[in-house]
Amino acid sequence: MQTEPRLMQEIDQRRSDLVALTQGLIRIPTLNPPGQQYREICDYLGARLERSGFAVELLRAHGSPGDSDRFPRWNMVARRNGARPGDCVHFNSHHDVVEVGHGWTRDPFGGAMEGDRIYGRGACDMKGGLAASVIAAEAFIAAYPDHAGAIEISATADEESGGFGGVAWLAERGYFNPERVQHVIIPEPLHKDRICLGHRGVWWAEVETHGRIAHGSMPFLGDSAIRHMGAVLAEIEERLYPLLATKRTQMPVVPEGAKQSTLNINSIHGGEAEPEPGSTALPAPCVADRCRIILDRRFLIEEDIAQVKQEITDVLDRVKARRPGFSYDIRDLFEVQPTMASPDAPIVRSTAAAIERVLAKTADYVVSPGTYDQKHIDRIGRLKNCIAYGPGLLHLAHQPDEWVGIQDMQDSAKVMALVLADLLSA
Repeated sequence: MQTEPRLMQEIDQRRSDLVALTQGLIRIPTLNPPGQQYREICDYLGARLERSGFAVELLRAHGSPGDSDRFPRWNMVARRNGARPGDCVHFNSHHDVVEVGHGWTRDPFGGAMEGDRIYGRGACDMKGGLAASVIAAEAFIAAYPDHAGAIEISATADEESGGFGGVAWLAERGYFNPERVQHVIIPEPLHKDRICLGHRGVWWAEVETHGRIAHGSMPFLGDSAIRHMGAVLAEIEERLYPLLATKRTQMPVVPEGAKQSTLNINSIHGGEAEPEPGSTALPAPCVADRCRIILDRRFLIEEDIAQVKQEITDVLDRVKARRPGFSYDIRDLFEVQPTMASPDAPIVRSTAAAIERVLAKTADYVVSPGTYDQKHIDRIGRLKNCIAYGPGLLHLAHQPDEWVGIQDMQDSAKVMALVLADLLSA
């Protein structure tokens, strides 16, 4: 049997294993926040990959944001060296998932299979992609036992909250050094016929308005920080949002609405703290002396980060100029520059050729509206030859009744396996 047809057959024969692996990953509720069961999922994957001949490292990101003895930030890196020298191809997936939210009609951690779909939080984003990369690697090893180079598979922490306890921590320690790893695929859910070259930039900031506490029956003796924040929000609505709508990019960002600059008010907190769940206590009558919002600003490769920040400062200063007693603090939380791999990069060319062979169509090149761990591989690891490619539909991420298609996973596994054959079989 020729090697490539055998490789496709190896993946077809692993369909039930692909389903079981995906279900097993979903059933470990790695919720972030707070960072639950990270060690359990690393142990689960590590034991499997050791059976497939990988050397496995379990690495806790001590000192990273969120790391604690209660919720340690565990990562797994597995490496299998081939029979002779060559490049290293690395598949990186995050193992954390976001909160469940409301509106589910199925058990979010049940991994139910219905027809061609597997349901559960993280099914699409991105445990289905993680499972597909494992199946691709195992099938490739079976078909090419004397392959060159090395294969790495990682399952990393905290991508949903910035990746600082996962890929960033590993990159700082040389795990994505171009002398160690030459090609990276991140199996994020960008559709199986798309290659994601990169992502927009992001700046998160906290804005706090100040007031003076007083009795709620005599609010004129106080100064409401919430009212001050209301004026800030009105200025954002009236002046900033129309400005952002005029900013457009030449990056192939999907969906269409993300081709412009965007701003999300991520949260707002003012006055007294929320009562504990289940509490029947009533609030005290107080004027709010503080109010905070978290801003999530996504910007384009054509924009300068200094100007992005100045636009928010201008909003606050305009409000200050017309409101007596108005004062504020602004605090940077984090920022990430936009990144985009070249369409001529080796991993892009190889993946595009594999998509054409598996799906009989030309790959689309896209850019993600939100950031993912490519930012750390690029900026910290200095490795530009990195893309996102994987199964799953982008719009299902973080939604109730999230699902991933079994055929999509199988097709994506074939694409990933062909990339391995292209880069490691010479």
